[in-house]
Amino acid sequence: MAGPGLLFTGAAIGTSHLVQSTRAGAMFGAALIAVILLANLLKYPAFRFGIDFSHARRQSLLTGYRELGLWALALFLIAVIPLVPIVWAALAAATAGIIGAIFGPFLSVPMLASLVLLAASVLLLFGGYRLLDRVNAVMLAFLVVSTLITTAMVLPRVEWGTVVDFTWTQESMALLFIVALAGFMPNPMDVSVIVSVWKVEADHTLPPEAHPTMNEARSSFRWPYIMTAFMAVCFCIMGAGVMHAQDIAPVSDAPGFAAQLVNLYREALGEGAAVLAAIAALSVMLTTVIAAVDGYCRTLPVAIAVWQGREGEEVSKRAYLWSCIVLVGLSVVALFTLMSEFTVFLDFVTSATFVVAPLIALLNYLVVTRCDLPDEARPSMAMKAICLTAIAVMGALAVMYFGMTVS
Repeated sequence: MAGPGLLFTGAAIGTSHLVQSTRAGAMFGAALIAVILLANLLKYPAFRFGIDFSHARRQSLLTGYRELGLWALALFLIAVIPLVPIVWAALAAATAGIIGAIFGPFLSVPMLASLVLLAASVLLLFGGYRLLDRVNAVMLAFLVVSTLITTAMVLPRVEWGTVVDFTWTQESMALLFIVALAGFMPNPMDVSVIVSVWKVEADHTLPPEAHPTMNEARSSFRWPYIMTAFMAVCFCIMGAGVMHAQDIAPVSDAPGFAAQLVNLYREALGEGAAVLAAIAALSVMLTTVIAAVDGYCRTLPVAIAVWQGREGEEVSKRAYLWSCIVLVGLSVVALFTLMSEFTVFLDFVTSATFVVAPLIALLNYLVVTRCDLPDEARPSMAMKAICLTAIAVMGALAVMYFGMTVS
């Protein structure tokens, strides 16, 4: 069983990589590779704290939030859950755009995106966590192989001098894009809670003698996380080599962007490269949609159970079903009302998730430093320092974002 580390990767390598990282390469060449790597580094401790707590306590971060006080759990629910349908709609719309680009626009984007969400829900309702784990592993294999091959094909076309080009720091629109890029890079911060829920579920499937050590649990998350960051750089390189090198601006709608990307590979590198790009793009978004649907459909019932003081955190089929019905229904409404301008819609979602990121990171820091945990689960001084730096940087960027958008 692959476990929560690779599920995190499946959830992460989606909109942040295919759309935002590729747009970063298209608009700025290789200049934002450092920003991508820095975002991954700064966010790592807060994500890993979800693994640490759930491994040591066999409970999700939501239990830790409740131990901090009901205010912490309420803050998570208020800041995160209302965004879930919008996030799902953005993911499903990007997936629908890629399907339309590959197979032709046989349905409207909102209609096809709604079917994608419905299919993912049915798959998960019948297959459960084990099927999610297996499907994710297979899709990731396709994704990694196709992405690495296409990136290698693009490398000679990249203008590597743009790595040291910092003129973007003087552009207000570029700084706003950085917030949108970092918002989903590598994942929204609230996915740390989902990872902890997956970790609890994964541990339930293991016999007691197979329970890993803390170091093994951390390692099983660290390496998929590194792969996630590497894949983000690959997609930035793909955008830099195929679009920035030809001074081609990315189009604003989901089907158009997907079709543009595949067609550019076809024109620049041939039909084989276009097929590989299409496989990579579709694999990226399908893994993300499936993981996101499962993650939030588990997290919402667990959050309600923890709020009510039921610490078992078992997610029943009935609770999972109702979460799917409610969240998918709201996502479909968002698809048919908010999709007129895809990139504006996407930037709003990613920016909103970035604004709440420092709050979630702070909660995770408080959980692993204040809640009852064995010493081996406590963060090192280095992890504390990186996490506090991340909270300060994300908080400052959130203030900057509000200042620039209001003015």
